[in-house]
Amino acid sequence: MCAADLVHTIHGAEQQSQAQMQQQGVTVETSRDMHDAALAAMIFSHLPPVRLSCIRSLVGPAYLGPCLHPDCKEPSCEGNRLSIMSESPLLMRISLPHHKNARKWGKAVIEFDVPSDLAQLLHTYLGAPRKALLEHHLLIGDACPYVFMDMHGRGFVAAAVLTLYWQKWLVSRGGVPMNPSMCRQVFVDERQSDSATAGPSNQGAAMVMGHSVKQWDKWYDMQYHPRLAQNAVDGMQSWRAAMLQSHTLAAPDLTLSTALHCGHVLVSDYEESRYQSCCCDSDIDIDLD
Repeated sequence: MCAADLVHTIHGAEQQSQAQMQQQGVTVETSRDMHDAALAAMIFSHLPPVRLSCIRSLVGPAYLGPCLHPDCKEPSCEGNRLSIMSESPLLMRISLPHHKNARKWGKAVIEFDVPSDLAQLLHTYLGAPRKALLEHHLLIGDACPYVFMDMHGRGFVAAAVLTLYWQKWLVSRGGVPMNPSMCRQVFVDERQSDSATAGPSNQGAAMVMGHSVKQWDKWYDMQYHPRLAQNAVDGMQSWRAAMLQSHTLAAPDLTLSTALHCGHVLVSDYEESRYQSCCCDSDIDIDLD
């Protein structure tokens, strides 16, 4: 699936879940549909694809306990968190102190305000729909601190569980069972293509994704080398045209030069056997790479 296909699929799920909630009310089924739409919107579409580990560990606004990251030793750390900064107007913020490059970046936190459409979807889901899911799984209140939960009302502690969950959901929406981490490659492929749509800066998008633009070429941009090769071949055509044009304008002198060539004198065919060939004209293949 390309970027446009994914955005269209997720947008359709968002609209459908909101319409069903209005028509049928809060049920386990409509609540799960809204949960899935919110999860999909977090993985792709509204945000540069955030690392799945950050999405799995994201706690909700109602969680007031200590940081749940197993290696965290900061007493004031609140963990990877979704916060409500303001109810009117609605403003939500995501803070990710625990990401893959946190130590390399000097413990710099990835933090940003959630786009309004996604914030509204998350805000609706975190109300009655999420409570309905928790009650369905006999987890009354906020026993599950994480924003997103599996079919048993537990957080996606294992990456494989989220991967399988996403694949099944995508297939149910008419897509292909692609790994959710592939969304990062789909996004980078579109951003680096010659036909990229106007959007975020590469540097800013890479930061939200938890890495750098340099890593795009190495790990995520699968068309990097083919695109460079094709651009080089395409560029050669204008280069060739310029060479032909310069040759026409120069009107070169085609008179045979008698200047010395590589230290050897020009000889006739009769005398050629008396001399050895110039080394640069020999059959020796010199590798200059």
